[in-house]
Amino acid sequence: MLDANRSGTAPALRRALLSPYARLSLLVALLAAAAVCVLLFEPQRLLTQGWPPRLGGAAAVLVFAVAYGLCAVAFVPRPLLNLAAGALFGSRLGLTSALAGTVLGAGVAFGLGRLLGQDALRPLLRGRWLKAVDSQLSRHGFRSMLAARLFPGVPFCVANYCAAVSRMGWLPFLLATGLGSIPNTAAYAVAGARASAPTSPAFMAALAAVAVPALAGGVVAWRKRHQLRGR
Repeated sequence: MLDANRSGTAPALRRALLSPYARLSLLVALLAAAAVCVLLFEPQRLLTQGWPPRLGGAAAVLVFAVAYGLCAVAFVPRPLLNLAAGALFGSRLGLTSALAGTVLGAGVAFGLGRLLGQDALRPLLRGRWLKAVDSQLSRHGFRSMLAARLFPGVPFCVANYCAAVSRMGWLPFLLATGLGSIPNTAAYAVAGARASAPTSPAFMAALAAVAVPALAGGVVAWRKRHQLRGR
């Protein structure tokens, strides 16, 4: 009898631990732990203290890209990371490491959301706007994610997890993230690399490349908001 009870309890416990809501709870716990680590280790010190002197060359670029990806998953603002990449490695290598870190961080977040959150969150997509967003991402994944990456206004992490909950495929998500992140990332990397010469043409052009899309995104969001209110 005891063996029968144990044989019945083990599968039930396994099902409970692997249930959608248990996995969603694990995702929330992982993200909370990541946010706490950011608060404790303060990665923004890279801008003031620089990179460890024992790391240099390609190894430093690779390590920074991995660290960038993990920080992006942990909600560290990408503009800060992009500025640090430019300040540490210059415009070209800074852009390379920042883009690699962007795609890595987006991929990790997408994988976590797809594995741990999708099954629990999809049944909750009942509102009209939630269904519309899900349909857009699922049917036009590459185009929708490319637009989200090109124009500011949609937070990086929000886009990652919305895409993960949708039916978007891995390849369209990663390609759109890499291509769509180039302009904004390059602008910040150049600004970080030329921060010591704030009156240089390159620095001023980088600031313009950051400000103009942000202004355009704000105007589009304002117009959309008023259009929705008028309906």
